[in-house]
Amino acid sequence: MLLELTSTRSLAEIDQALRDSAARQKFGVIAVHDLKDTMQKKGVEFAGECLIYEVCNPHQAKRVLEANGAVSTALPCRISVYRAGEAYKIATLLPTALMKMFGSPELEPVAQEVEAVIRRMVEDAAGSSGE
Repeated sequence: MLLELTSTRSLAEIDQALRDSAARQKFGVIAVHDLKDTMQKKGVEFAGECLIYEVCNPHQAKRVLEANGAVSTALPCRISVYRAGEAYKIATLLPTALMKMFGSPELEPVAQEVEAVIRRMVEDAAGSSGE
């Protein structure tokens, strides 16, 4: 259900590789949430580093939303980048696993297509040090 790779790249390198990969795959980065910054603005100290990227392909989103509006609760796809010791973890919930919760087997092919792209994006962001 979870794809998680480790990278020794810098956060800036991961960010650029993820954005470049998303563009190549015709996915947009809709937003990036910096949890440390968000929590600090709410008066909560959080020492960790965690960025959450919301990515989406509007054509794929339209396909699943037209089939089952409840899928909107799982959109857009999210890719997290967080500090784990000396490295970063890049993680995402797999679309095929998420779609099973909605009981719409006709969405499986779309979930597989999106998952293949998200997997490439995570691998590209991790670089050669991904495991």
